[in-house]
Amino acid sequence: MDFIQGEILYFDKPYRWTSFDAVAKVRWLLCRKLGVKKLKVGHAGTLDPLATGVVIVCTGRATKRIDELQAHTKEYVATLQLGATTPSFDLEKEIDQTYPTDHITRTLIDEVLPRFRGRIEQVPPAFSAVKVDGDRAYKLARKGEEVKLKAKVLVIDELEVQAFDEEKMQLTLRIVCSKGTYIRALARDIGEALNSGAHLIALRRTRVGDVRVEDCMQVENFAEWLDKQEIEMPS
Repeated sequence: MDFIQGEILYFDKPYRWTSFDAVAKVRWLLCRKLGVKKLKVGHAGTLDPLATGVVIVCTGRATKRIDELQAHTKEYVATLQLGATTPSFDLEKEIDQTYPTDHITRTLIDEVLPRFRGRIEQVPPAFSAVKVDGDRAYKLARKGEEVKLKAKVLVIDELEVQAFDEEKMQLTLRIVCSKGTYIRALARDIGEALNSGAHLIALRRTRVGDVRVEDCMQVENFAEWLDKQEIEMPS
């Protein structure tokens, strides 16, 4: 393997790690292995800290392919808690409001979901990496500043119910979507469409392009995996 010429690696990002944490760990282990002080390493698509699943990491000259890899279709399995919202639309923040759920049935869910298939407009969450006047939106939101973001057009190719727990009011969805889709924002919008509220309590990215989570290695196993590879060393 030639990590300077460029390699593409697939990882199953751990819970509570940022995508940058995974990149930093991989870069540190590679630099130590290669005996170099610097090495280009980047990821092809941010995954929220509270999500797990596929993160593609590129090294060396393969970082030039990041834009191409980011454009690939992604698949997620998401669990929504209906009847309550949080400012971040996930578990990063505490519940700020609760809503009625007695009217929510599987039939109503099946009536509402088609609105979110195909080309839709979506306003990104304030707690996101979208840039606002040069700053990341989440940095402004965490300071308590009001963040106004414009709606973006995106595509939801598939949206199907995997499970609905009527007692807990938890809805699990499989989602296949385009680059730029915020599943947290989708949870917010589905909650509103159900005349209630919703936030994300679990998220797993199961596929990016043809790369499935089953093809990925664990970050904690990377050092051991690296020791077993034939590696082109820098001259």
